[in-house]
Amino acid sequence: MNGSPNVRTRKQAASAKQEIDTPTMNGHANGDANGSAHLSRSDKGNETHENIFLFWPNVIGYSRIFLALASLYYMPLHPRTCSLLYSISCLLDVMDGVAARYFKQSTQFGAVLDMVTDRCTTACLLVFLSSAWPRWSLLFQALISLDLASHYMHMYATLTMGGSGQSHKKVDESRSRLLHLYYTNKNVLFVFCAFNELFFIALYLLSFSSPTLSPSLLPTDKTPGSSTQLGSPAFSASTFFAAPGSAWAMELARANKMDSFWPWVIAGVSFPIMAGKQFLNVVQLVKASKWLAEGDRATRRAQGLPKKQK
Repeated sequence: MNGSPNVRTRKQAASAKQEIDTPTMNGHANGDANGSAHLSRSDKGNETHENIFLFWPNVIGYSRIFLALASLYYMPLHPRTCSLLYSISCLLDVMDGVAARYFKQSTQFGAVLDMVTDRCTTACLLVFLSSAWPRWSLLFQALISLDLASHYMHMYATLTMGGSGQSHKKVDESRSRLLHLYYTNKNVLFVFCAFNELFFIALYLLSFSSPTLSPSLLPTDKTPGSSTQLGSPAFSASTFFAAPGSAWAMELARANKMDSFWPWVIAGVSFPIMAGKQFLNVVQLVKASKWLAEGDRATRRAQGLPKKQK
């Protein structure tokens, strides 16, 4: 009898203590949860909303697109204006990288915007050269296809095999020493890209100034622009304006007075590097294809393929 009250007392005390501790523990649990939620909401409230599209490197990228479009507008008849606008657009390709590092605003969107702008501007210039020199259109079309295919394959292989966060410019030296040097050395990258564009700009200027490449520029008794010889510019004054004194005809005549010496010099100096750039495109295409094939073989092995025939 005397033990029972003591036992009940101990049980009651333990039960009372548990009742006291339980709310306290729940209070801590609720407090931590609510505190965490409160901090989370507070962090979200204090978090600065960044507009990636208005980062300085991306703004420079937009200006490149505007200048490229302006150069395309002037491309048929204003070679000097077109070349100036196109060259500035290409040079800004260096500035957006500098701005990205300086402002710490490197983004995946900016990297893709930069690459797409490069591919599109070069392709547009090559399309014009194809129309200016139909005789060489197949070559220009092949260069467009090689440029687009190699960069697309390289980008896709990098995202698929290297992970979504890996940059396409991070090429392991064991995979390709040439591509590793090309993408990691800024001076090498600049020289190859700049001289590649300079070569095509020089060809563009020669289409307005060199009778050697454009026989229709030679003085003849025929109507200007009526030459049907292969290799002659496809666009001429008489194509759109019958009147010899039209604005188109006068502008074309003024453009034809360009000196072809410096375009020839630029083309001669930049040609070897341009050819090297095309070789790198081939290497990039082959290496990306092999990298994707390695991933396909690994996936098939994981799936137990090919199944052995019994």
